[in-house]
Amino acid sequence: MNRNATPEHRDVIIIGAGISGIGAACHLQRECPGKDYVILEARDAIGGTWDLFRYPGIRSDSDLYTYEYDFKPWYGQPIATAAEILRYLHEVVDENKLEPHIRFGHRVSRAVWSTEEALWTVEAKNSDGETRCFTGCFLFMCQGYFNHQAGYRPAFPGEENFKGLIIHPQQWPEDLDYTGKQIVVIGSGATAATIVPAVAERVAHVTQLQRSPSYYQLLDNLIEDDMIKELRALHVPPERIHDIKRRKSLENSRVFAERSASEPDIVRQELLAIAATLLPADYDIGTHFTPRYDPWKERVCLLPDGDLLKAVASGKASIVTDHVECFVEEGILLKSGQTLQADIIVCATGIELCGLGNIEFTVDDNPVSLPDTWTYKGIMLSDLPNLAWTFGYIRSSWTLRSDLIAHFVCRFTCGAA
Repeated sequence: MNRNATPEHRDVIIIGAGISGIGAACHLQRECPGKDYVILEARDAIGGTWDLFRYPGIRSDSDLYTYEYDFKPWYGQPIATAAEILRYLHEVVDENKLEPHIRFGHRVSRAVWSTEEALWTVEAKNSDGETRCFTGCFLFMCQGYFNHQAGYRPAFPGEENFKGLIIHPQQWPEDLDYTGKQIVVIGSGATAATIVPAVAERVAHVTQLQRSPSYYQLLDNLIEDDMIKELRALHVPPERIHDIKRRKSLENSRVFAERSASEPDIVRQELLAIAATLLPADYDIGTHFTPRYDPWKERVCLLPDGDLLKAVASGKASIVTDHVECFVEEGILLKSGQTLQADIIVCATGIELCGLGNIEFTVDDNPVSLPDTWTYKGIMLSDLPNLAWTFGYIRSSWTLRSDLIAHFVCRFTCGAA
């Protein structure tokens, strides 16, 4: 195994050039200008999630007024496509001159801490197959929380009998032509709710197959609602209008979460009533849109302009609530005895969790078992000195918390010798 003879040394080593790593670097430059850093990115591009996933319609499932960085306003629609988010991230990289600090194609495999030297040594294999070494006083884990190599893909009985194509959204083929095809999307989360309306106009028919329903919250995907138009007419400065939009979004999110906890039955009926306004009068909402759990016991999917419901109402898409018996030659046989015809089956069955990037951690020659550690503020890990990891919010936008963590790390590292 070839290693560079002289490790590249930086005060801070950031793992990952997705939204967390890019934000971390920007905060570090602003708050700790005396600290130098390097970003190690396994892939050949920035963006993380937003560059990795290529399935039709991929978009945010949080509003961008709270998903934005706290130092760069978002002026587009509240729900944005991956391409729009990537443009935003590239602007951040360019405006802050981050690219010289990024080492693309460097997949980290091992991190070793030496108490004697008060130093991390990080090993990363580059795109040429060589192992490069980097040393740093602080290790900032911003690589996300799921396995980028593969998503969660359960094995279904009889898959070998299906004559069509089976794909996972995380490995969506770039050249896939689904025009005029019969598609079944297995899943009821944000990914399924995104793919179904995105493909509906081009396919012969698309069916969302779910074991149980999810809650959906509709959002008018407008840059300017009536309140914003009125503020603009009153010549309120743009930056002030943006601040109001952000505060309004945060407040709406807070109120919705609190009401879901304090009056779940009322919130449930409100969500179902809103869905009913876009569906046919005789639609079976009880079966296909009424979860067994209360609102916010699981994540609520945002539907910009109710696109999934409109696709169902148009007849181009349908929702089936049932269980898979097995795959058959022509599609999927359900427990009910119904067969769903399919040319393409999309397994929108989730991600594989991966807390710290499958990296081997060693402290003073002792391997670290991550499940045996505990966290401080959900940021630092016991027995892993000078290390922080970023995990954003679940009920609110990821970046709200990743910004807070970056500020915390900057205070920590700036105070270090």
